[in-house]
Amino acid sequence: MKLTAEISMYPLKEDYVAPIRWFIQRLDSYPNIERRTNAMATQVVGDYAEVMQMLTTEMQAAHQQFGKAVFVCKFIGGALDLGHSE
Repeated sequence: MKLTAEISMYPLKEDYVAPIRWFIQRLDSYPNIERRTNAMATQVVGDYAEVMQMLTTEMQAAHQQFGKAVFVCKFIGGALDLGHSE
């Protein structure tokens, strides 16, 4: 089963851009997961278990690397077209 997730990271520090970029670059290391980022959030789509494992791993890594950060996620079962726009 496929999963589409939208995630936003809000590092609780003044220099918030560097941790966000670091997090997004780490998401790109997963070859089976498609990623699209815009000004508001990052969307990923892939196998349900792989997406959830990636988010678990990378959110934990971000907390270990940068300390406190808020992650806001939305999930929808199935694969959405990340290139779709209206």
